[in-house]
Amino acid sequence: MKFLLLKILTISALFFAVSPIITLSAEEVEKPKVAAHGAILMDAETGRVLWGKNEHEPLAMASTTKIMTAVLALESGRMDETVTVSGKAAAAPKVKMNLSKGEKLRLGDLMLALMLESSNDAAVAIAEHLSGSVDAFCAEMTEKARQLGATNTVFETASGLDAGDHHSTPYDLALITRYALTVPGFVELTNTPSANFRSDKRSYTFNNRNRLLREYEGANGVKTGFTNKAGHCFVGAAKRDEMQLISVVLASGWGAQGKSQKWVDTKRVLNFGFDNFEFVTVIEAETIAGNLPITRSRTDSVDYAFEETIRIPLGGYEKDSIYVELTIPETYQAPLNTGDHIGTAKVFIGTDMYCEIPLTATSEATRHDLKTSLEKILNEYIGLITVSEVSITLPEFFAPDFLPAT
Repeated sequence: MKFLLLKILTISALFFAVSPIITLSAEEVEKPKVAAHGAILMDAETGRVLWGKNEHEPLAMASTTKIMTAVLALESGRMDETVTVSGKAAAAPKVKMNLSKGEKLRLGDLMLALMLESSNDAAVAIAEHLSGSVDAFCAEMTEKARQLGATNTVFETASGLDAGDHHSTPYDLALITRYALTVPGFVELTNTPSANFRSDKRSYTFNNRNRLLREYEGANGVKTGFTNKAGHCFVGAAKRDEMQLISVVLASGWGAQGKSQKWVDTKRVLNFGFDNFEFVTVIEAETIAGNLPITRSRTDSVDYAFEETIRIPLGGYEKDSIYVELTIPETYQAPLNTGDHIGTAKVFIGTDMYCEIPLTATSEATRHDLKTSLEKILNEYIGLITVSEVSITLPEFFAPDFLPAT
């Protein structure tokens, strides 16, 4: 079967009408200037990378590690279990909540210490309770990352402290955070301003160290981090109207300057996203895309449509660079049912393919040739003279290929 490749250019004129957010060209738009060695801006809904700097470079990520620690813990569904603190957990280095060996407390309370003040002893206690050992828990963290597409991430600690080959990338951390934002309880946990609880030995009070929650409109996450190897790091998230953005900055600096710079970097990255991008519906599901000639049927042709709606976060400078390639057969031989896939539509932003979706038939075309006509007549005739269901199928020589369709 031969296929046609059709290009539909300036798709904005065909499927949607939008006023540009900005009128500058891509070269004229000012990109975020950050001190971070590695950084990224990702749209949470689609996973589209809106901007990046060394986004695929492996780097130490400090306590942003705890995003995955929290994900596995929340997905375990064991928040009400009692954790008994081991000597290893109690001996974890600062930052810590100063747990003591044998102390008992609720797993859900340890999660507050983990994410609000980044307690390393809480991370170890959680890992040991859920998986039996930190090593086993880290193996599960790494496997979970791979399942999410974060294939350049290795977890060797549950806390984020430097060890061995413990590393990630800005892109991988954005992917992990994108998933984390969908895990029930995660956003609520990371947005908790303060918490008070008791173990069997003492009371604890924690305050959320995420300044972004207090300083940036729409902020809803996520996690700070610092080690001597990683420098100051932060994974941020903010939502305005319908757009949820994720930012990652790794190695924004060291010392007091780096500690302050990670907030500056994060705000610049998020501002770039909110100032320059908005969602555009490029394709509406069930929109007719074309007409397909049909053979061996009394139906001459059938319309085909896009199966899915495609919404993309776009900069105003990008909308004129969108086009769609349709790959469809020149003709299609009946039978054809409503909803059958008959081709594909590839959506491009410039030279980069964004996605591929099916094209489906909007109506049916029944087969109609000498063979099927005789079968229908005979079956209807037999149905008049017997109460039992009988089906007659003619041999193939009754409908040789050279017979024309009727």
